Amino acid sequence: MKSNEGNTKGIILAGGAGTRLHPLTKIISKQLLPIYDKPMIYYPLELLIDAGIKNILIITTEQDIDKFKNLLGDGKNWGVNLDYQIQKKPEGIAQALVISKEWINSSPLILILGDNLFFGEGFNQIILEALKENVGATIFCKEMPDPNRFGVIELDNQFKVLSIEEKPKNPKSNFVVTGLYIYDEFASENASTLSKSKRGEFEITDLNNIYLRDQTLNAILLDDRFEWLDTGTFDSLLEASTFVKNNK
Repeated sequence: MKSNEGNTKGIILAGGAGTRLHPLTKIISKQLLPIYDKPMIYYPLELLIDAGIKNILIITTEQDIDKFKNLLGDGKNWGVNLDYQIQKKPEGIAQALVISKEWINSSPLILILGDNLFFGEGFNQIILEALKENVGATIFCKEMPDPNRFGVIELDNQFKVLSIEEKPKNPKSNFVVTGLYIYDEFASENASTLSKSKRGEFEITDLNNIYLRDQTLNAILLDDRFEWLDTGTFDSLLEASTFVKNNK
């Protein structure tokens, strides 16, 4: 992988309608809502910057793109280059890699969902090492009490991935895939081969399964030293703000 030469690009997917958070999100993107003292988008952006990513693309909706531009600008104040693209209709996470295919331009990349927050001392070092070592794809996983809400991974006794299922009724484990992914330079090409699922989305699980079949999918299991918050509900929004306040 070429990431240690500084050519890895970063994508933040900040689209979607945020319907679970109405009326909060009827007039503003979920990723612009405050998490304690900063807009939500700051957290994934700072994660990418701390990982040494210099070229970052924010994918959002047509109605929100100007708000993100007004907030973040071209990235110079952050020491990075920020670009923006529109997701006209939310049709799955993997769609982001198709939308941004020309921008990615066959570079390795790290993709993070704009409503996923990660905390924990030394987490940036884990990402840096993962970027350096990645061959194919790397996913970050966490043990959760409600795995059926997520993509669930099945592991062997060597912690190698055996399978990934999207929101299964009968999960094979409690380990779920978080909204942080590292891919090689073939990610857009692979994503372009996907068909829509029964949910009408280009599933990131289907993309990860391509790498799994090629035996180039690596999973990093995040232990209790690290917090992962998927801020898609009112309770998780409050939990995230409280966590940030208490750990400042």
